[in-house]
Amino acid sequence: MTSNLLQSIGLGGLDIAYVLIGMLVLIIILLVLIIIQFSKLNKLQKKYAKFMKGKDAKSLEQEIEGLYDDNDYIKQEAEKNRKDIKDIQKRMEYCYQKLGIVKYDAFSQMGGQLSFCLALLNEKDDGFILNSVQSSEGCYTYTKEVKKGECAITLGEEEKKALDQAIGY
Repeated sequence: MTSNLLQSIGLGGLDIAYVLIGMLVLIIILLVLIIIQFSKLNKLQKKYAKFMKGKDAKSLEQEIEGLYDDNDYIKQEAEKNRKDIKDIQKRMEYCYQKLGIVKYDAFSQMGGQLSFCLALLNEKDDGFILNSVQSSEGCYTYTKEVKKGECAITLGEEEKKALDQAIGY
């Protein structure tokens, strides 16, 4: 069976069954695409309804502006915190952070290790050594300055141990 329409467009020798099968496949593909699109549209409508729940356009705009204001405030506070942390770290360099202590008997007749050496150093190994010597006549305390882990005055054995402890802290 031939169609006048097919002959007028130059496809007169084509069997009409092939045309119908091709159109049927095309219709099925289009139906599947329509179903997929309806599914996507349904998901989008649910998300939109959840987003707009209890809000009108004006209140939603105010809420978004509020979020931007909150974000700006958080950025300012974070920057302030960064500056404060840098300031604290800079100050910490000069605080005494390292210590070493050695207890000893200064004199053989004294017992109980009542004498001690205390070394206190900052981050740059600057500080002092405090040496407290306990004797039967009284207690005597001496200090020695430490610069970059070194002392200009000769150190005793206990003072050297305390300094080594502090540096290795």
